[in-house]
Amino acid sequence: MRFDSEQLPNRLKHELASFYVVFGDELLLSLEAADRIRAAASASGYEEREVLIADTGFDWAELRQARQSLSLFASKRIIDLRIPNGKPGKTGADALVDYCENLPEDTLTLVSLPALDRQALATRWFGALEKSGETVHAKAVSRDQLPAWITKRLARQQQSASAETVAFISGRVEGNLMAAHQEVQKLALLFPPGELPFEEVKNAVLDVARFDVFELGATILRGDREHYLRMLDGLQGEGAAPPLVLWAISEEARAIARVRSLTDGGVPVARAMRDARVWGTRQKLLPQALRKLDQRQLLRALAKAAEIDRMVKGLAKGDVWDSLLDLGMSLMPQR
Repeated sequence: MRFDSEQLPNRLKHELASFYVVFGDELLLSLEAADRIRAAASASGYEEREVLIADTGFDWAELRQARQSLSLFASKRIIDLRIPNGKPGKTGADALVDYCENLPEDTLTLVSLPALDRQALATRWFGALEKSGETVHAKAVSRDQLPAWITKRLARQQQSASAETVAFISGRVEGNLMAAHQEVQKLALLFPPGELPFEEVKNAVLDVARFDVFELGATILRGDREHYLRMLDGLQGEGAAPPLVLWAISEEARAIARVRSLTDGGVPVARAMRDARVWGTRQKLLPQALRKLDQRQLLRALAKAAEIDRMVKGLAKGDVWDSLLDLGMSLMPQR
């Protein structure tokens, strides 16, 4: 049975299975889930643990040997198999299927995997893993879901906070779940159980945001002007190279312009995005930006990008960062 990692604590209270698969997008939640399973197993008498790390060059015969070997020091043991890249290959896939068909007695098996795409989830080997016991999915926590996540984590340590306080913490960590986790833990050390005072939390929480220049494009496509301003300020403060920031913004402007040119010529949006090599999340976001921008606006933005390029090279006067702000805002008109 597959379920969300947030449900795992309650499930472990009722029953400990003999086989677990943990996989997902969020490393923190995957690590926490595996730790909880190991702790529950230890409390239930699983005293011996064998760790197998199936990275490049791993001999899958070790898994078979681990299954066949007897526990040396305890009656119950844990086989902790970790597949960091999520790609066991043909030999590994066969070994996993064979293992699942012949599970060892008095053994709790824990298989840890990273995020898996749809193709991997449909493989025979993953199907065999899933049928063998409990499957824990460590889903990514989106920026919109982060306030609720922080509220739940505070409740676990007998603390609560106003919506304003939670929103402040969420805004400071910029969607970084590990940073949010660290801040929540810090609040447990700094404040007693109960309602957290906003002003004191504000003074205690560090600005742990880390801005990724490659996220600028998605922010522009979403039309999130406030977040774009924060990102640009953060990148400037962190000493990001202006040419790289300009490239990230210009690439988005060129992609929108290519799609706009094709759709203006009668090409369907889906095909236009394929022809313009717009993939992944950008496929979902670009149509929204497309509705707000016409070709004339896009050409002006590209001309502005060329002007900023000359500023960066010292061939034109002007403030580069102010101009980058204007460029991004021009691609997010308020309509």
